Amino acid sequence: MDFQTACQELMQQTLPRHETRDTFLGRLRRGHPPVPGQVTTLLIALKLIHSELHSAEQLDRALAQSLFLVAYEGRNLFESARAAGADLPPLLDDDLARIAIAAYKIFANEPVTADDNT
Repeated sequence: MDFQTACQELMQQTLPRHETRDTFLGRLRRGHPPVPGQVTTLLIALKLIHSELHSAEQLDRALAQSLFLVAYEGRNLFESARAAGADLPPLLDDDLARIAIAAYKIFANEPVTADDNT
């Protein structure tokens, strides 16, 4: 996966204009767990985006929106689904924490460490 593909993957999984029943946020919105491999693909994309943007002065608006949505909206949808009694995998909570850390580190221009598990 290259930088452009990583950005496209993140945007297709998170931006409202691309949302379907099978996108990451679309599934969470319906109270369903991600498709197998979806979280891994997002984490790889976030790692590649972080690597490419480590010295960037600014971010593309659509990319910034995607980063926000995957971290913030992903967590909110998970918590809402869990409160409604949805059957979500227990590790999804940890996965969402890793996604949020990865998104934060892109915004903050902080290095990714082994502790981040991304």
